[in-house]
This record gives sequence, structure tokens and C-alpha cells, in this order.
Amino acid sequence: MGGDASSEPGAFTGAQAACSVAVAATAESPSLRLTSLTSPTDTKSLIETAIRRFLEEVPGLAPLPVVAGLELHGRGDVQLYRIAMPAREVTKTIPSDAKVTLEIRRERFNELAVKGHLADWRLAFEHGDAKATGIEQYLKLILKVVEAQEERSRTRRPKHH
Repeated sequence: MGGDASSEPGAFTGAQAACSVAVAATAESPSLRLTSLTSPTDTKSLIETAIRRFLEEVPGLAPLPVVAGLELHGRGDVQLYRIAMPAREVTKTIPSDAKVTLEIRRERFNELAVKGHLADWRLAFEHGDAKATGIEQYLKLILKVVEAQEERSRTRRPKHH
């Protein structure tokens, strides 16, 4: 696919391309959107962005040593990624040692990765857009930490002087 914007000098790379293309995709640039969002390096950057943003909201999960799988379901294919925590190592490979696996449609993941907050992720799970499977103890621990963070966020009161 030579000649697309992702192979030209000075083109956006990594998370910049994935974020700008995902947010600003128009009918004028469908091939740019597809090539930018299916590139392994751009997807890896997008996954790293999603992890960073999620852990900023739920810092209690940052030290958890776990291997997670990510299944991104697209049009007719599934991309598999292995995420090793707490190092945040993302590789495009079959996550055969994953303790938990997240399944989500690619377009929904793109949206959540760049704009989603904890409440948006919760809604994605509640509406069936995202699904987590794996070892029950890990799933329960993750849910407990997330719920505790949500409770802390609800009970924080702004300081008035």
C-alpha cells in the first residue's frame, strides 16, 4: 500500500496518527483511516495510551503482576495482543499465558483508548461492548479495585475555603 500517508516522510506516527485519525476520520480519508489504525505500531501505541489513561484513573491496578490478552475484533478478523503488567509490555502475539482476556470491537476500543474514562469503560462492559474472561480470582480482584476507586471518586468533596 505504498503512497499512503503512513509511509510518507513527515507523516504522523504512533499514537499521534492513531489518535488523530480515529478522532478526525472523515469520508474523504477511508484508506488513511484503515492503514493508520491497522498498523501494528499504531495499534501498539493506542493500546499503550489506553493502559496509561486507565491506570491514571485506577492507580491501584498499576503494580498488579498479570499477563492480559486483548482481542480486537474488526471487520472479518481478530487481532491478538499480549500485555505484560506491571511493565506495560505490549506485543502482537497469541497471549497463551494470559490470566485475563479483554474482548472488544476495534472501533469501540479506539474510541475508549483516546477519549474514554472509567465510567465509559464500565458502560462498555455493562452494554456488552467489552467482555472480560479469565481466572476468576484475577477478575474479582480487578473489579474490587475498580469499584473501590469509583467509590473514592464519588466520596471526594471539593475543598472550600
